[in-house]
Amino acid sequence: MFFLDLPLMFKLKRMLQTDKKIIIAIDGYSSSGKSTLAKEIAKILDYKYIDSGAMYRAVTLFAIRNNIIDPKSHQVDEEKLRSLINQVHINFKYNSEKNRQETYLNNENVEDEIREMEVSDNVSFISKYGFVREKMVNFQQEMGREKGIVMDGRDIGTVVFPNAELKIFMNADAKVRAERRFLELKEKNVNVSFDEILENVKKRDHIDETREESPLKKAVDSVELDNSNMNRQEQLDWIVGLVKERIS
Repeated sequence: MFFLDLPLMFKLKRMLQTDKKIIIAIDGYSSSGKSTLAKEIAKILDYKYIDSGAMYRAVTLFAIRNNIIDPKSHQVDEEKLRSLINQVHINFKYNSEKNRQETYLNNENVEDEIREMEVSDNVSFISKYGFVREKMVNFQQEMGREKGIVMDGRDIGTVVFPNAELKIFMNADAKVRAERRFLELKEKNVNVSFDEILENVKKRDHIDETREESPLKKAVDSVELDNSNMNRQEQLDWIVGLVKERIS
């Protein structure tokens, strides 16, 4: 993740200073940089940030731990998942020491564990179920009831907040996204090959695009950002311009 220097942070805060609160929905493909961008714009606006993908990852971790899904074959015991889904409780807490928001599953900090490849490789098989998505969407909509929220995911602008004031759809070349993910995991000393990550990215793209329940697609009124050749500061400048239009 990148962090803004304080002078620039204060400058952007002044530019966007207003009492008007909006909902910003950021959708897009895996490893397209949605979360990084969403976190920074939420910080500038003093908005709540919700990583909807972390919620589905937490459900996937729950499924792995409770033998609901076979991590190798991806076979899911749908009835068992349905019967236990109400035992899943997810919340977020800010860790000031690590300067990040962390995901809690049933009061356990699982932020690092849900980012591992075993979860990444199975999350699309869990999130495709309508009853799973229904539970998560209800939770997400409750979070955004008072606006002043930035949420990223796959169906935020199409399903969760179809009336969001600003919708962004992010994309990038699959190899670029795989490289970003590879470097991120390498920094965490996770031993995984680039080819393995690229295969995972392509597989997740296919599942997300073709699933029956809330498939990944660009909302009609969203603005698309292909950031294959953009650095993080360029992306942030771009979204700040869009936010300024919506709140002025």
